[in-house]
Amino acid sequence: MSTVSWITARGLFGRRRFLMLLPLPLVLVALAVLCRSLGVDPGQWGPPVLVGLGLAVVLPVVALIVGTGVLGAEIDDGTVVHILTKPLPRWQIVLPKLAVAVGVSAATVAVPLYVAGVLADSVRLGLALAAASALGALAYSALFLALSLVTRRPVLLGLVYVLIWEGLLGNFVSGTKVLSIQQWVIALADRMAPTELLSTTVSVPVAGVLTALVSVGFTVLAIDRLRSFSVAGETS
Repeated sequence: MSTVSWITARGLFGRRRFLMLLPLPLVLVALAVLCRSLGVDPGQWGPPVLVGLGLAVVLPVVALIVGTGVLGAEIDDGTVVHILTKPLPRWQIVLPKLAVAVGVSAATVAVPLYVAGVLADSVRLGLALAAASALGALAYSALFLALSLVTRRPVLLGLVYVLIWEGLLGNFVSGTKVLSIQQWVIALADRMAPTELLSTTVSVPVAGVLTALVSVGFTVLAIDRLRSFSVAGETS
């Protein structure tokens, strides 16, 4: 498993798509620092920066780039053949790749969210945002990794989920919030550090259970889907 993780990390950091991870977190920190330095009331800039940008854009987009890249890129360029020919159970391929995706996504998002949370309110809020975003990275990564094995257009479908389901419908149709990873992250963060800067109608038990179900469910789906791949990299 360590070999698969190393190959995955080396391939991920060696591709140009990794550079796409940097701008959004930097913008998040820059906006938080700017608002704090100008003395703007955190009640005014906290929700749009922490939630509107950090949890609604930075977290899912970073997870989408990484989650679809750890295996999807190998399927696209045909190098997945080298992995499939190894005498490894499919779970020993999927789990290390998922671990790399979660680790990279969580690290990329948790640090700027921590900084923004500290500037907006307190160290406790920063830690809560970092911890909750790491759990969100797990759910998002499992979802997007599975999409890369289910469809040839995982990025497109991932954007539809993030922009349409979580973004558009989530703001106008309250019922959709129950099936929104973004709302689960907000609920978990608010539980760890209660604040007026975060608000959601999703309860903490629901958020925790659904986060676990999505993470495990889509991981199992990815493993099962990879079993259907032939040595040529096509599904049977």
